[in-house]
Amino acid sequence: MERTFDLDEADALMPEVLARAIVLVDLRADLAELTLDLRASGHSRLGGLAESKALEARLAETIGWFAETGIEVKGLAPFLIDFPSVLDGESVRLCWLEGESSLSWYHLTALGFAGRRRLP
Repeated sequence: MERTFDLDEADALMPEVLARAIVLVDLRADLAELTLDLRASGHSRLGGLAESKALEARLAETIGWFAETGIEVKGLAPFLIDFPSVLDGESVRLCWLEGESSLSWYHLTALGFAGRRRLP
């Protein structure tokens, strides 16, 4: 069964979300650079295949926390998450996008990101 969050519950998780998002973005960037370097020249200042596998594992673990918490990961680049919720009797997603400092947006579940609006 899908967890739903009210705005207070989602807001209470935001400090942890922001901290984990910073880790995720750093891991994502390191993995992208390492992968490019290994494909282009076979070596990287960030390591080799073992380091690549370690970064992949750490990234998967970080993403896993969101899923375990009931937060939906919608995209990794940019990092985009949704908190399933209900607003005025409608199924919505409280929506946070990488770079935002707080949870300020939502969209109807049926519309997705294109229907994004500021929270009332």
